[in-house]
Amino acid sequence: MTDKRQRARVQGSWAKPPARPTRPTAQGVQLAAGSWKSGPQLFEFHKPVNNVREIPAERTIEKAGDYEISQGPTGVSRLRLIPGFLQQEEADWMFSKLFAELPWSQKTNYRLMGEAYEEPRLTCWFGELPYMYSRSTMNANPEWHPVLATLRLAIEQKSGHTFNSLLCNLYRDGKDSIGWHSDNEPSLGPQPIIASLSLGDTRVFSLRKQPPPEDNGDYSYVERIRIPLAHGTLLLMEGCTQADWQHQVAKEYHDRGPRMNLTFRTIFPESEHARNTKR
Repeated sequence: MTDKRQRARVQGSWAKPPARPTRPTAQGVQLAAGSWKSGPQLFEFHKPVNNVREIPAERTIEKAGDYEISQGPTGVSRLRLIPGFLQQEEADWMFSKLFAELPWSQKTNYRLMGEAYEEPRLTCWFGELPYMYSRSTMNANPEWHPVLATLRLAIEQKSGHTFNSLLCNLYRDGKDSIGWHSDNEPSLGPQPIIASLSLGDTRVFSLRKQPPPEDNGDYSYVERIRIPLAHGTLLLMEGCTQADWQHQVAKEYHDRGPRMNLTFRTIFPESEHARNTKR
């Protein structure tokens, strides 16, 4: 026993047992022998950085007005919405007349790989020049129906623009549709102006912005707009809308009556188009 006590002596003092390591806690620092000492908080909460991209809320446009929907390197994109361009009785008469008398037919289009498909709607074309889209051509038809000629003059006076061509679309019910696209065919020239008159049942006209190059064609996070187009409503797409946005009329899975869409536009001859693209 004496030998053990002698071995424990160090320079004239008794050796102490080694101190226990401190352990951080939420209240402070625990010292040896079970004592506690208050101190600064050792752990701090940092809110994690949110790297998840949010999908923008879809915007709805229903009231009459001029809307600047985007600005970009290409320029300004604008919409002009004019509900009630035609009064109810006048719109009813024109719809019935055009529904019965226009040369409606179902157009065949072609996909990139050459696969043919029938458009899920009926169409007809009026204009001195042919019109090509989706790899098929609508032949020139200079014989304008009198109602269409009257509407063209009225829309030109209202909009301040002139038009020489018209693509008519007939959606027979909610299953008829047109997919995402832009009216950016070369024959329309740069920054084409499209005047769209709706007759018949209301359908939703949707737009989505073209994604930036770094998104590699992913439309998940782009801006979107919906416009319910009612009987007698006129919509004008101006500026860079065709370059910077796409639009569609989607299928609807509930009862919809027939709806007619008259899209007035300007087609340029090939030589004039070549001059416009060099500007």
